Amino acid sequence: MPSNLLSSVFGRSPIGPIQKHIAKAHECATELLPFFQAVYEEDWELAANLQHTISRLEEEADVIKKNVRLSLPKSLFLPVPRADLLEIVTVQDKVANRAKDIAGLVLGREMKFPEPIREAFLLYLQRSIETSMQALRAMNELDELLETGFRGREVDLVEHMIEELDNIESDTDDLQVQVRKILFAIEQDLPPVDVIFLYKIIDWVGDLADRASRVGSYLQLTLAR
Repeated sequence: MPSNLLSSVFGRSPIGPIQKHIAKAHECATELLPFFQAVYEEDWELAANLQHTISRLEEEADVIKKNVRLSLPKSLFLPVPRADLLEIVTVQDKVANRAKDIAGLVLGREMKFPEPIREAFLLYLQRSIETSMQALRAMNELDELLETGFRGREVDLVEHMIEELDNIESDTDDLQVQVRKILFAIEQDLPPVDVIFLYKIIDWVGDLADRASRVGSYLQLTLAR
């Protein structure tokens, strides 16, 4: 049964708000790029403004998440299991939360990033955000999956997108190793407390990519069912 017919019979489709939610989560992640550029320049006023933007977007994502949870039908007539959709929303929300965590810690400590790691870290961050973008692309195909009844070429397309999502996330693992190696080589010249928090931020950027990748994993489980 096409999704528009489902909507007319059983109420508004939950898919649109879920897609809006991941778009908002991805928007949080993308703001980290200009945020870190401001941090590199030690423009703390601009960094504070961008951190505020990230916090606002995360709050907007929270509102969408709560609305989805409250409005998602409990009937048996959802095109996909209700529990699957709730899991996807939960994982998507963690992307926004982690972006907020990263910006909050860096700004709160006014962290300085050593010159030797800056370029590698920025490449690593960009690739992590690309993971979030790929998760968004995959979720935006959910409407078409419903239209086709989770069959045919559309399933193949989404599976290929999820495979690419896994590849991007794997790239972030390799880039994380490179950044950590550079930091390890210079850490003896840095204040120990600064080193601890630099490693934490490196881990959190990897966590951002991992959380975005999990969106694809849950979507893949939905396809399998």
